[in-house]
Amino acid sequence: MKIIKTGLAVTVALATLLGFDSCKPKNAASAVSGDAAAKAYVAPGKYDEFYNFVSGGFSGQLAVYGLPSGRLFRTIPIYSQDPESGWGYSEETKPMLNTSHGYIPWDDSHHAELSQTNGEIDGRWIFVNGNNTPRVARVNLSTFRTDEILEVPNSAGNHSSPFITSNTEYVVAGTRFSIPMDNANGDVPINTYKQNFKGTVSFISVDKTTGNMKIAFQILLPGIDFDLAHAGKGPSEGWFFFSCYNSEQANTLLEVNASQKDKDFILAVNWKKAEEYLAQGKAQKVTTKYAHNIYSEKTHSATSTIETEVNMLDAKSLEGMCYFIPCPKSPHGCDVDPTGEYIVGSGKLAALIPVFSFQKLQTAINNKDFEGNYGGIPVVKYQSALYGEVPKPGLGPLHTEFDGKGNAYTSFFVSSEIVKWNVKDLKVLDRAPTYYSIGHLCVPGGDSKKPNAKYVIAYNKITKDRYLPTGPELTQSAQLFDISGDKMQLILDFPTVGEPHYAQACPADLIKKNSVKFFKIEDNANTYVSKGEGETKVVRTGKRVDVYMTVIRSHITPDNIEGIKVDDEVYFHVTNLEQDWDIPHGFAIKGNNNGELLVMPGETQSVKWLPAKTGIYPMYCTDFCSALHQEMQGYVRVSAAGSNVPLLFSTGKNLPPADSTAK
Repeated sequence: MKIIKTGLAVTVALATLLGFDSCKPKNAASAVSGDAAAKAYVAPGKYDEFYNFVSGGFSGQLAVYGLPSGRLFRTIPIYSQDPESGWGYSEETKPMLNTSHGYIPWDDSHHAELSQTNGEIDGRWIFVNGNNTPRVARVNLSTFRTDEILEVPNSAGNHSSPFITSNTEYVVAGTRFSIPMDNANGDVPINTYKQNFKGTVSFISVDKTTGNMKIAFQILLPGIDFDLAHAGKGPSEGWFFFSCYNSEQANTLLEVNASQKDKDFILAVNWKKAEEYLAQGKAQKVTTKYAHNIYSEKTHSATSTIETEVNMLDAKSLEGMCYFIPCPKSPHGCDVDPTGEYIVGSGKLAALIPVFSFQKLQTAINNKDFEGNYGGIPVVKYQSALYGEVPKPGLGPLHTEFDGKGNAYTSFFVSSEIVKWNVKDLKVLDRAPTYYSIGHLCVPGGDSKKPNAKYVIAYNKITKDRYLPTGPELTQSAQLFDISGDKMQLILDFPTVGEPHYAQACPADLIKKNSVKFFKIEDNANTYVSKGEGETKVVRTGKRVDVYMTVIRSHITPDNIEGIKVDDEVYFHVTNLEQDWDIPHGFAIKGNNNGELLVMPGETQSVKWLPAKTGIYPMYCTDFCSALHQEMQGYVRVSAAGSNVPLLFSTGKNLPPADSTAK
């Protein structure tokens, strides 16, 4: 009873504080003043200075904005079907959403992480986690499309992901939910958590040239919740740090039962040591099952392969690989400053920010300055690893980014603000209110060795009073602050897609120069490509009908098709013959309950159609492409099953008999 009362008290206190901060403050209307509008204004025809990649939360997508304007450029489909582009509907992209559980057309994406070289953003790829069915995706920033999705076995709730090492050697993925391992009997009572549930963190290697991912190894850990992570750099290069909560190992009512201890942990992983153990054959081959999906821009199609084994390193039996550092009050954010010396833990329920020293951590490890072990893993004494604490910074610290000038910016959910503080002397320098209840925040390059100290962006959970109402749910929101001076200045609110979680930003010049304008039609290796109108055809194989089709301004070939029958299985393979930038064509046919297509210049995409009744079915281009876009249309005739209507197809030849006679 005492435990429940304590938990309820915490909940009520937080709710009271949250409710207070969710009310519109008296000075909200004057929060933007002076030259703020000019600082966020990007004139028509001018480019933004930065790309801002923002996770789409429960939309399962990634949104791309320009900064400082806050203009939305693109929503990149990753884990969710996308009716705009046909992602997950076309035959070529369906394999990308395959998992060991089958086809899953939805997931929850939380974090985005840009690839780095030598600790600096290199503009090649961005990685995004799938939270619900654990996956990691790699998006190619020359095409702004998802190239690869890798499922993560022995995991559930892939939250501390997809953070990377300084040269993108690895992407990590830590499980939020500990569970029985895939090769164990999972049919056990839930209240045997302490005996049967285990945690893992996965190290996924990334090929330097292609970017292709592979699970190099997993580390078996005690059954707790792994939350967020960041890699070491500089002196801490070769280490990775994960925040953990629920060291109480509760399996029910976690808001109370996982908040009993004063401290949980930061897990420090020496991944160089793990590599040594792997090379020495110390990993156990563990049978499991997970999907590995790769999209090829040469064939314009995806393949899905089911993998069956991972290398597992047991943390408790391999000395020198893992250590726990006590961290107050259910730590959430785990961030490493640009020098690599300081590790910031942010306890969701704490009223201070602990800053750990990597140098002190190493000294403590060398001196075996431990307070004991947890699950067989040494626990370093708090004071032995602690550099210092930021006193009274605010309530509910969550995440920290850095400006490269010795300053840190921490988001505070409960007190709804960003607090700027100095990493060396731990003094608070400035604070700015957010509207309201900030979660993540982002400084361009803010988790790299070389941040750009121009902006910090707040991604907020509540937007009451900030936008026109849109029913029970209001728009998701971000706020842009100028941090070029000593004080933070709010200069822009802008709506966002889904629920924004972690985001990244980088200079536009890193990416825009490499942008693909179109795919060369001569390089198109899709099985069903038509590289010219002369190659179009319609082929019947039993009940399967393949329509090899082309589109170009402003007609479809073939645009008259007869001889399709009820219960046929029809595949339209549409090749866009355009060789020009920004000229996609769409394709839709009436009554198709599968989806539509959007086909890029030089690309081939296919959609399946099952005609269910006789009639005439119009088809057309869905993307306005020219002055004669409306004329880009055609018809398909569907006859009864068993009819003897011959299979015919053409463009410009199927003229009325009277017109033919007149000629």
